[in-house]
Order: sequence, then structure tokens, then C-alpha cells
Amino acid sequence: MTGTKPPAPALPPVARDNRGRRGTSVDRRSTKIVVTILLIALGAIFVYGFPYYRLPLEQRVRSPLHPWLRPSGYVGQSLGLASLAVFLFLWLYPLRKKFRWLSFTGTIARWLDVHVVSALVLPLAVALHAAWRFGGVIGLGFWSMMVVWASGIVGRYLYARIPRSRAGVELTREEIIEENKALMQQIAQRTGLEVAQIEAALSIGEPPPGRMGLLRSLWQMVLDDFAQRRAARRFRRLCRGRRLSRETLSRVLEQAREEIALRQQTRMLDATHNLFRFWHVAHRPVAVAALVAVLVHVIVVVSLGATWLW
Repeated sequence: MTGTKPPAPALPPVARDNRGRRGTSVDRRSTKIVVTILLIALGAIFVYGFPYYRLPLEQRVRSPLHPWLRPSGYVGQSLGLASLAVFLFLWLYPLRKKFRWLSFTGTIARWLDVHVVSALVLPLAVALHAAWRFGGVIGLGFWSMMVVWASGIVGRYLYARIPRSRAGVELTREEIIEENKALMQQIAQRTGLEVAQIEAALSIGEPPPGRMGLLRSLWQMVLDDFAQRRAARRFRRLCRGRRLSRETLSRVLEQAREEIALRQQTRMLDATHNLFRFWHVAHRPVAVAALVAVLVHVIVVVSLGATWLW
């Protein structure tokens, strides 16, 4: 019939639909909420205790906040115990990766999210426990933990550069190619743009040289991150004249960012694997050293009786 609009062509089946590989947006939102709540709570303790923390050590003993905020005080030591529990909890993540029978506890990707969230709030909690004084054994434990924390940030950055399924399993090159094609088809059908136009807009430049050193590889990843943002802005401008609904535009832009990320990850995959192997070799002994330093600190504190618990 004249004037009857033909049905829109069905989109190619993509089970993950650009959210499955990175986890759902709900998971990311809940993670941000937890981090925000914890940081607000720790920030409130810092603001409340700031007059105490800024005092010289010899004047703190006369402050009414001293019984509460000193390292062995009610708040200080409670934060120390919580930090110790979190630090020990962080060691469960390597166990989850190693033993597949622990899959009932959640996916590796979800475990990593919890691992990262716990590690993000740990330095502030430890600093408040130490009352911002880092001498002696407690300083050794704190700074060794900070080295592990900084190393963990680099490791998380590298981990995100390896394409994975929602369960945290690395995708093969064939799976990456198939997902990339499906994303391009979805974007083309939703926007009405030609695939060639989309590819030109989402291009992040020429591929890097075949062999690069560790630092050169890391620097190239950072450059690619900036290129991703430029490509996303370029694609947004391309979509402005397509009269897309707000919901469609949001979904298309999300898929475009996913497609750009896949391009970056694919062309840097070998370099990322090399960096990640090197990171594992460096991260583990540092983490073990931090664990030993923290346990020594706990043993010393308990043996000296510097606690209100016992």
C-alpha cells in the first residue's frame, strides 16, 4: 500500500550488544555509588578531624579528639582493622582467577570491579588510621601498600585494554572481528550512514610500528586514548544531521565508543600482552612485600598492647 512504511530491517544478533563485554551499565552505576559512599564517609572523618591532624605530634595528646583519632584510638584503630580486612580480601581475587570451581562466587570481571573499588578507598582509610603520620613500621606498611596501589592502577589500565567477554574471558581475534562487524552493521542501520563513512569517522590513525618497547607501548596507548575521544566527537558531529531520537543517538554513540575501543585494543593487543606479562612479574613480589610489612605492623601493635580491643 502507498504510504505504508516498510518494517525496519532486523539488527544482526549480538548477544553482548556492546554492554555484555564490559558489564552492564547497572553494574558500573552500583560500583560508582559504593565508591562515592565510602569516600564521603572517609572524607567526613577527615574534615571532622582536620583540626587534630594538623596539630604537631606533641600537642595531639591534649586534644579531646586524641582518644578517638589516634592510630590506637576508637576511630583510628577501627579504620585500621577495616583496612586490614580489605587488604586481606584483595588476596581473594588471585584465588578466584586461579580456581575455576570458585565461579559460583561471581564472574572474574565482577571480582575485578570489587577488587578495584576496595583498593581505591584503601589508601585514604590507612592514612586516617595512621592519623597522617607515616613513621616507623606503620610508614613501611603504608608506603609499600601505596606502591602496590599505584601498580594496581597500571594493571587495571592494561586489563581494560584486552577485549574480554562479560565473564572476564579474553576474546579471540575471530570473536573480536565478528563483534566489530556486528557493531558496524548496527550503527549503519540505526543511523542510515554508509559503513565507509562510519569507518572514516571512527578512525584513530595509522597503526603503530610492529615492535615497540614497554614505555613506547604504554605511551602509544595513552595517545590512542586521546585519539578515541577525537573520533567519538567526530562521529557525534556526523550524526547531528541524521535526525535521530535522543535514545537512538545515545545507543549509537555508546556503540561507536565500543567500536573505537575494539579497534584500539586489536591493534595494540600484542603490545598489551607483553606489558601485562611484565606487570605480573613486577606486581606480585611488591604485593607480597606489602603483605609482610602490614602483618609485621599488626604483630608489633598487638605485642605492644597498643590497642583498645584487648
